[in-house]
Amino acid sequence: MEKLELVRKWSLNTYKCTRQIISEKLGRGSRTVDLELEAQIDILRDNKKKYENILRLAQTLSTQLFQMVHTQRQLGDAFADLSLKSLELHEEFGYNADTQKLLAKNGETLLGAINFFIASVNTLVNKTIEDTLMTVKQYESARIEYDAYRTDLEELNLGPRDANTLPKIEQSQQLFQAHKEKYDKMRSDVSIKLKFLEENKVKVLHNQLVLFHNAIAAYFAGNQKQLEQTLKQFHIKLKTPGVDAPSWLEEQ
Repeated sequence: MEKLELVRKWSLNTYKCTRQIISEKLGRGSRTVDLELEAQIDILRDNKKKYENILRLAQTLSTQLFQMVHTQRQLGDAFADLSLKSLELHEEFGYNADTQKLLAKNGETLLGAINFFIASVNTLVNKTIEDTLMTVKQYESARIEYDAYRTDLEELNLGPRDANTLPKIEQSQQLFQAHKEKYDKMRSDVSIKLKFLEENKVKVLHNQLVLFHNAIAAYFAGNQKQLEQTLKQFHIKLKTPGVDAPSWLEEQ
């Protein structure tokens, strides 16, 4: 009997919410709107798409840089081998080998910085922001339920009041109040999460954008010392072949 009652309540709630959604889409139903909060949510969703695009581009850059570093390392080895076997061009092959190996080393250092940037932005986008958007979805569901039961109560209040309708109005009032409290709580939860997310986002992106800029600038300036110093500044350790590097959260 308990299961049947739960199914009945779920079916009734689903029916009311579906009716509310259809009514809103057809322009017949009223919708509760928090303009300030919904503007913040729209900005968040738009920013998430833009951050995802940056993430994809950074991953492409990382892949391309990895391939270039791999080629430079192979080229350095080829020059070094010819330096030993071609006495008349020993020096020429030798300094080309050294140059390619240095470029490969600097490329690996830059790769470490870019991959750290990718891991940090990925955590922000696909964990922190996604967690907030899950709360937003719950808030939006609570809003639909609230409006559905509000509409029911308004319709009953417009009708006659007699011995048959008064119990229904009282029950509708109780259900409306319960869903109003749920809606108010979810709205408060979303506001708090958006506030903390904004603070965390600014902090994370500030550090990562400084890292990205400094590493790229040092690499293309040929400043090996500054490039290595940038990694030390952000406590980044280059991945040893065959060993999994700690995640960004573990680094923190």
